[in-house]
Amino acid sequence: MITLALSKGRIFDETLPMLAAAGIEVTEDPEKSRKLILATNQPDVRVVLVRASDVPTYVQWGGADMGVTGLDTLIEHGNAGLYVPLDLKISACRMSVAARADFDYAHAVRQGSRLKIATKFVGIARNFFAEKGVHVDLIKLYGSMELAPLTGLADAIVDIVSTGNTLRANNLVEVEQIMDISARLVVNQAALKLNREPIRRIIDAFASATPQS
Repeated sequence: MITLALSKGRIFDETLPMLAAAGIEVTEDPEKSRKLILATNQPDVRVVLVRASDVPTYVQWGGADMGVTGLDTLIEHGNAGLYVPLDLKISACRMSVAARADFDYAHAVRQGSRLKIATKFVGIARNFFAEKGVHVDLIKLYGSMELAPLTGLADAIVDIVSTGNTLRANNLVEVEQIMDISARLVVNQAALKLNREPIRRIIDAFASATPQS
């Protein structure tokens, strides 16, 4: 049995055509079913639904053989025990620094000010500002990141940006882009050795369905 870990939402929806390229179809709609383990039309392949941030953990520790996760989540988790064969080039977005429109972020950086940064991506933020030589205090939040600058909790945030609509709606602006983000295919290294042929077949099908840049 090959178990694929996915999270609901955009990654799930954009992974379906790649699964189809491998001849795999999920037999239930995760938005309508309460099941967390979904069967497919292949008796030896199933999908488990987990939180996006948990996908690398399930794959690393053998709860799933394979998974699809964002680069941001992968970097925060680390890739110990994981084989990362493909950038699937789906669920594209970017990691950025954003601040209130009336906050002069560039001036604060030039002055060497110590900034308060709210984020759930603590590792990425720490490395980014360390490389720039900017002193920061990192405040870990798990949601509603845009509130932090609006309430004075933080000077700026580090967060995922897709359309930018949420930032604009809250009078925030992107002040620096950290990196482009897309989804990666991750594979448990031990599972690859034990089930090399079926897993390699899925990897190859995903590769053939991956948009070419």
